[in-house]
Amino acid sequence: MWRVPRQLCVHFARGSRLSGPWNRPAAFMSTLLINQAQYAWLKELGLREENEGVYNGSWGGRGEVITTYCPANNEPIARVRQASMADYEETVKKAREAWRVWAEVPAPKRGEIVRQIGDALRENIQKLGNLVSLEMGKILVEGVGEVQEYVDICDYAVGLSRMIGGPILPSERPGHALIEQWNPVGLVGIITAFNFPVAVYGWNNAIAMICGNVCLWKGAPTTSLISVAVTKIIAKVLEDNQLPGAICSLTCGGADIGTAMAKDERVNLLSFTGSTQVGKQVALMVQERFGRSLLELGGNNAIIAFEDADLSLVVPSALFAAVGTAGQRCTTARRLFLHESIHDEVVNRLKKAYAQIRVGNPWDSNVLYGPLHTKQAVSMFLGAVEQAEKEGGTVVYGGKVMDRPGNYVEPTIVTGLAHNASIAHTETFAPILYVFKFKNEEEVFAWNNEVKQGLSSSIFTKDLGRIFRWLGPKGSDCGIVNVNIPTSGAEIGGAFGGEKHTGGGRESGSDAWKQYMRRSTCTINYSKDLPLAQGIK
Repeated sequence: MWRVPRQLCVHFARGSRLSGPWNRPAAFMSTLLINQAQYAWLKELGLREENEGVYNGSWGGRGEVITTYCPANNEPIARVRQASMADYEETVKKAREAWRVWAEVPAPKRGEIVRQIGDALRENIQKLGNLVSLEMGKILVEGVGEVQEYVDICDYAVGLSRMIGGPILPSERPGHALIEQWNPVGLVGIITAFNFPVAVYGWNNAIAMICGNVCLWKGAPTTSLISVAVTKIIAKVLEDNQLPGAICSLTCGGADIGTAMAKDERVNLLSFTGSTQVGKQVALMVQERFGRSLLELGGNNAIIAFEDADLSLVVPSALFAAVGTAGQRCTTARRLFLHESIHDEVVNRLKKAYAQIRVGNPWDSNVLYGPLHTKQAVSMFLGAVEQAEKEGGTVVYGGKVMDRPGNYVEPTIVTGLAHNASIAHTETFAPILYVFKFKNEEEVFAWNNEVKQGLSSSIFTKDLGRIFRWLGPKGSDCGIVNVNIPTSGAEIGGAFGGEKHTGGGRESGSDAWKQYMRRSTCTINYSKDLPLAQGIK
C-alpha cells in the first residue's frame, strides 16, 4: 500500500497526499497557461507568471518557487514563491499584532467587514470558479458552487455576529450574577486541502473573524494560485477599511510551515482538513502543547437502500455521491449497500447511468465529470482497483485509465466484495463505488458503522420507524446522517464534521462558532456581603 513519506506528512491536507511534483525541468515551464490568451482572466484576479505566496499586510515570499498544474492536461499554469521560515515568523508576529486591533472591533462591525468580503467574492465568483476548475480539476458548476459556499457562509456569519453570546445563569447566592462570557481564542491557523480549496477556508475564516480572531492560512501547494487569488480579494477589503492586512494572513508552503503551525503556541486553534493519518500527527503535536485543534479528516461513507426505497432517488443519488468531483470529496459515497431484493436492478440502472456521464475539460459547461487532481491519484486508483479484484471483487463498470490527456480515470463500480474487505475499509480518493448485498436492517446498520471513519451516511426508505432508528443511538454513528438524499452536499447552516477517525471537529453552521472562542464563567458580587462557597462561614 502506498504511504505518505513521513517528511511530507504535515504538509499534506485531505487528499493532497495525492499531490504530484511541484517542480519540473525548465522545458516544462516554457509555456505557462497564464500567458495564453484564453486564460487572460487569470491576470484579472491579480495573478502573474510568478506570484508571491506570503501575505501579512504586504506581499512577499522568500521560500521555494513551485509550479501548479492543470489536472485536465498536466500543463503548468503559473508559479508561486512559498514562505520561508523567516516569512512564517514575521507573519505570525504581524497576525498577533493585528489581533489586538481586531479583537476591539465590535462583533457587528466585524460582521460588516465579513459582509464586504462576501460581496467582493460574489463580484469575482465566475473567475474564481474558473480558477478552481482549472487548478483543482472539478467541473465548472462545482467550482462556482464552491465559491458560492464562501459567499453564503459570509452572509450567515453577518447575522451570527449579532447573536453570539452566553446565557445569564441563576446564582444560588443573593446579590450575585452568574454569566457566561465568550471571547475569541486569538490566532486561528487554517490548513486546507486541494479538494475544497475555497469553501473550507471560508467556513473557518468567516466564522473565526466575526468571533474576533485573526487567521493564518496554509492551503494545499497544488492549489496555491487559488489561495493567492482569494487572499488578494480579502486584502483589498481590509485595506479599504483601514484595517491590518494581517487579520487574514497567508503562508503558502510545505511540511516546514505545517509543522510550525502545529507546534506554535501562538496559534491558539489549528483547523486541519486532511487525511486521518496526517491528522493524527497534527493532533498529537497540538495536544503536546495543550493547544486546540479542529480536525476534519477522512470519510468512508455509505448509502443504504432498502427494499421500499424509491429507486428514482437512489440511482442519481448514488451516482452523484460516488462520482461527483471525481470521487475526491470527503463525503463521497464509497460503499453502497443494497437490499438483496433490489441489488441487481440498481446495479444495472447505475451502469446505464454511468455510461451517460459526460466527460471532458472541467471548465466546459456541459461536462459532468473531470480529472483526478494528480498523476499520483491515478496510480492510487489503479492500485485500489487491483486490490479490490484480489479480494474477490468484480469490476462491473470502469476500472481503467482513460486514453486522453490529463488525469482521467473511468468511474468504477465493484461488486462481490465482502462487507469487511480491507479495500472497502480504506478511503481511496477516487471514483470507485463498492456495492454490497444485505438482508436486514440490523446487519446493514452494523456494516455502516464498522469502518473507522464516521463522517457521512444515508439511507433510502419510506419506513418511518426505520428512519428514526437510523437517526437514533443505535443507528448511524456518523456526524452527518441523511435520509433519502446522498452523503454529499452538506448545507452551511448545519455543523459539518464527523466522529471517530474523522476527527470530531465541527465547522460552518449551528453552534460550530464555539470552537473559535473560549468560554469564561463569571460570578459578579453586587452586594455588600461575601457569602462563601460550600457553606463556609
